[in-house]
Amino acid sequence: MILSITPNPLLERRLTFKSIKVGGVNRSKSETFYAGGKGINVSRQLNRLGIKNTSLTFLGGQNGKLLRRTLENESIDFLAVNTKSETRYAAVTIDEKQRQLTSYFSPNSEISDKEIDDFIAKMRNAILSSSMVVFAGSCPTHNAEIIFTEGIKLAHENDKPVFIDTYGEHLNNCIELSPFALHNNKKEIEKYFDAELNCEEDYLELLTKLYDKDIKMVFITDGENPVFSSKFDFHYKISPPRVNAINSLGSGDAFVGGIIYGLEQALVYEDFLKLAVALGSLNAEHYDAANIIMSDAEKIVPDIDVQPIGKKMKLIDDSPNY
Repeated sequence: MILSITPNPLLERRLTFKSIKVGGVNRSKSETFYAGGKGINVSRQLNRLGIKNTSLTFLGGQNGKLLRRTLENESIDFLAVNTKSETRYAAVTIDEKQRQLTSYFSPNSEISDKEIDDFIAKMRNAILSSSMVVFAGSCPTHNAEIIFTEGIKLAHENDKPVFIDTYGEHLNNCIELSPFALHNNKKEIEKYFDAELNCEEDYLELLTKLYDKDIKMVFITDGENPVFSSKFDFHYKISPPRVNAINSLGSGDAFVGGIIYGLEQALVYEDFLKLAVALGSLNAEHYDAANIIMSDAEKIVPDIDVQPIGKKMKLIDDSPNY
């Protein structure tokens, strides 16, 4: 079972319009509630791929009740720690004519030290029954950063591989704890290293730095631009297929879902890397986040090429020589 950790969940209130008149009165044709937060998105994508998983998160107030109901309606298995503070929310507008989604986020929830202690205790027990732990998304408060570091330590103590997909000041501490795998988008990782990734050589240098931190797999995405990845000290470049993009939110989470699927199924690295790129690319064509079915992804996987770059793997010819 995969355990996804989502310290900063999100309740989306989605209003859909045939067309939006900026500065005018707009009446929506429908209203829906949607469960968000990167770890929850990863869990949704894993559900679509048939991988058993549970998401651990915070829920508070009326928004927390609505988010709980939304998770249950989506059949997303979850564990929750209650908070006095309201779960954060987003007002999301969808303009069907312009094929445009716009999000407006509320401030983050306030999380008390007691609630964080309860979360870590519940996380400790959940890690024991997991095969992999995924820490995904932002951190709601400064004092909650310990969830990431303590969680990584607990996973290491119990020999559970850790996948990190987060950003912010706590990313440095996460990297120093050497998770098994790391995903960031280009902007996030540039900020962490205070560097610019302008060419292939820049990516190779960065991937090497992260491998020196004993991170076995690294994945750096950049929207429609090439994905750069590493498996130990071997490096790869993948060009995503062209899609009719309308919404990039959740594409990284769909990508991570594909990587985790491949690791759980013990697939060949290049094969699950193609699947992950396909999932992330197709996500951009949908208003939903990380909700791509396998059959759709498989249609474009053959068009995706994984190109080794930098150091080349030696192939030994061990065929019989008669």
